[in-house]
Amino acid sequence: MSREQSKDQDLRADRRKRTAVTQEPLGVAVVGAGYWGPNLVRNFQASERFRLRWLCDLDVDRAQRVLGGYSTVQATADYAAVLADPDVAAVAVATPAGTHLDIALAALRAGKHVLVEKPLAATYADGMRLVAEAEERGLTLMCDHTYCYTPAVGHIRDLVRSGELGEIHFVDSVRINLGLVQKDIDVLWDLAPHDLSILDFILPDHVEPVAVAAHGADPIGAGQACVAYLTLTLNTGAIAHVHVNWLSPTKVRTTMVGGAKRTLVWDDLNPLQRVAVYDRGVDLASPQEIGADERRDMLISYRSGDMVAPAIGEKEALRSMVDEFGDAIRERRAPLTDGRAGLRVLDILEAASRSLEFKGAVVGLRAGR
Repeated sequence: MSREQSKDQDLRADRRKRTAVTQEPLGVAVVGAGYWGPNLVRNFQASERFRLRWLCDLDVDRAQRVLGGYSTVQATADYAAVLADPDVAAVAVATPAGTHLDIALAALRAGKHVLVEKPLAATYADGMRLVAEAEERGLTLMCDHTYCYTPAVGHIRDLVRSGELGEIHFVDSVRINLGLVQKDIDVLWDLAPHDLSILDFILPDHVEPVAVAAHGADPIGAGQACVAYLTLTLNTGAIAHVHVNWLSPTKVRTTMVGGAKRTLVWDDLNPLQRVAVYDRGVDLASPQEIGADERRDMLISYRSGDMVAPAIGEKEALRSMVDEFGDAIRERRAPLTDGRAGLRVLDILEAASRSLEFKGAVVGLRAGR
């Protein structure tokens, strides 16, 4: 074997070695064993991309109950010990929004990739600090906008961005149920992040909200809005509307996306037909296409075509989200719902809160996606 052949062989072996190392499961710690933490624990444990090493919570007994009696994962209340572990490459934060800044910032400064449940932070300014820190250090910062990883929303994104629906004319989203009235946040901050993150996810890159007006009511005296309506103005002149409600006796989760060509309806509570695409709508003829005497009556015509319900598989959204987190880290790319996606949602929420204070006044958003 020549010296050059030997050198090439050594280089190929080195590349295989590096590839094998990068494909090893990433050590991850979950912070928070309350409502959402156990779901993250279950999915990280099931993922081939990660090895769960720690569950950190101020209540160690609760963390141990989540892990079970036979788990090799360590339960602790010592967050510093978690961050000092060199085998931990990533941290998933599932704590109240008011704690996100301190916990996530400490992880980033310790060189860890970070996943944060929604919302990214309690304020836009806090979220911006996290995004800047992650970008400066070259680390992955991802927001857990779980609904964006459902097969239905992924299919909707493809339909919208492919142009199959045509230019978007309106989006209407309803998320209502007899829900748990929160003590520290209103219904906007509790429920609307789901709908706003979906809107941000499915819209084409050249379409974005530029202003919001919000109306809310507290008919039961809870101290914050229990029913709210958001109206978003898009830069194309289209409109998006979100209705969230803690007081509805029935549960409704529907989204309608109306385009120039077709209209899509997503019913998240209908497993037999989650998405339906209607070839029905309004067509506007140009004046050049019709005679002068007919223009007044024939500018608008109605189209009534077929309805198609595409077959969409079922897969747990949280599993897809965890996989995307791992892939983004390995491939050194921004995840689909990165920190800046979380920032855009925070921008709308803060503007909506200001609009509520001023009885529905239109409030402008920060420009740029």
